[in-house]
Amino acid sequence: MRTLCASTLIGEFFVIGFAGLVAMKDPDLSTSTVWTVSGIVMALSVLLCGMITRPGGVQLGWALQIALIAGGFVVPSMFFLGAIFAALWWASVHYGRKIDEAKARFAAQAEAGHNAA
Repeated sequence: MRTLCASTLIGEFFVIGFAGLVAMKDPDLSTSTVWTVSGIVMALSVLLCGMITRPGGVQLGWALQIALIAGGFVVPSMFFLGAIFAALWWASVHYGRKIDEAKARFAAQAEAGHNAA
């Protein structure tokens, strides 16, 4: 699960940076505000890569997905991109858990076969 979720989060890192560039075009927003918010959210996406397997890591990832979608109020295209990344996050968590379960099953079978020999 960790690999799939981390890949999604790194993709979000770049999308957040590009959304910051788009948000800079808004005359109502100061450059410092845009980059403070973008920088914090970008840092959170990278930090979450290491927290995925810890308690609450997946829930924090969901909170980030909600924040990305809410970013659509500043950069309208983020409604669409946030929804896409929320779907990718769901798939990463869902299929990542299935992959982890399969790996554990194969490891147990290999261990049982090794002990029987």
